[in-house]
Amino acid sequence: MVNYTLPTAQPEYHGQFWDMVRKNTGKQDYLSRGYNTSNGTYTLPTASSARLDKAIDQESIFRTMGTFISAYGHSYRIFAKDSDDLATFIPEGEEIPIYEDADEFNINTVDFHKAVVSLKMDEDFVRDAAFDIEGYLVKRLAKNFGRAEEKACITGNGASEPVGILHENDGAEIGKTTSELSYDDVVELYFSVKPEYRKHGTWLMNDKTALALRKIKDADGSYIWNHNNDTILGKPVQISEFMPDAEAGKKAIAFGDFSYYWFISRSPVSLRTLTEKFAIHDQVGYLALEFLDGKLIRPEAVKVLQIGA
Repeated sequence: MVNYTLPTAQPEYHGQFWDMVRKNTGKQDYLSRGYNTSNGTYTLPTASSARLDKAIDQESIFRTMGTFISAYGHSYRIFAKDSDDLATFIPEGEEIPIYEDADEFNINTVDFHKAVVSLKMDEDFVRDAAFDIEGYLVKRLAKNFGRAEEKACITGNGASEPVGILHENDGAEIGKTTSELSYDDVVELYFSVKPEYRKHGTWLMNDKTALALRKIKDADGSYIWNHNNDTILGKPVQISEFMPDAEAGKKAIAFGDFSYYWFISRSPVSLRTLTEKFAIHDQVGYLALEFLDGKLIRPEAVKVLQIGA
């Protein structure tokens, strides 16, 4: 349900925003309520932003595997704190312990990283009232941002983009190193993950590695891949084109509880219309911005299989 108390959620803002996108002139008194002075963009209307988030969920597996958090309206840097997942039983009448020591928590810094999408369209389409420009841009932005998010969550360097799970220092821990994929290697990777994380575990790999695993059998001729439900050792498999091949020095398979990867959106997507740059070609350009961060806050929750050099 849309919260109409937000300036960008008001129907007037929604209408004027998409009029601006179509290059329609007219009343624009509500548009200033979503204007970002730092980059010259306008925040997507709340209903459009929700529609975009839903579409990105279909494009980026980390939006559903990980823990997605909206942290709008905070300062440049915030801190994510994590502690052990274990309650304590206290006898009736005894004092409940209160932990005041900050060292009880693992503190993770959450920053801003800017993702940019630029698109252009023929002006005839833009001005055609019958053309669903909102639906079209939502679909295109979802595809672009979704793929960028998924790639960063896997291979991100942590400097100009989120920290990926394959990051050398701050990513997932190595659970198994091998020279060549085998049945035993996969089983050892599985058991390198603690039971509390295996419980909700998921496998992550690319198509080429998945094809190789589909062919691997144990000594009795049983496949490690369950072809009836596409699971390995009873756990689901996710495929990403951004996972590396099973080659020397690469981390080809990840397994564990990816809910400990926190993906944090720092502001709604915003957009700017670029008219002059493409006018000579009778086209209209659009620049969209997304600010986000991501990190595996508990590296032991996910383990990777590395192919030795």
